[in-house]
Amino acid sequence: MSYDPGALHAALAAAVGEDGALIADLRTAFMESAARQIDLLGRARCDANWQMAAWRLKGLAASFGLTALMALAEDAAQAAPGDPAVLRELRAALAALEQD
Repeated sequence: MSYDPGALHAALAAAVGEDGALIADLRTAFMESAARQIDLLGRARCDANWQMAAWRLKGLAASFGLTALMALAEDAAQAAPGDPAVLRELRAALAALEQD
């Protein structure tokens, strides 16, 4: 699955125009929230906590139109809690988005 780091910027610009300061603030809020959900996934030890964090991540990604991250979060929701392959993919996706 490929990640377009420019997709986050494009989604933010579409939502708020070319207000660079607002885009930066929203981008920071998105990245912090996504990192928090991935951290919660990494610490989840039961299905309920794992699925809740995955669904929150999926909803966050949907809010910004990041379909690849949405699909990965959906895959995570179906995986076993603590699945290291899923966590690696999610962390890689977040790192790719940071490159924007």
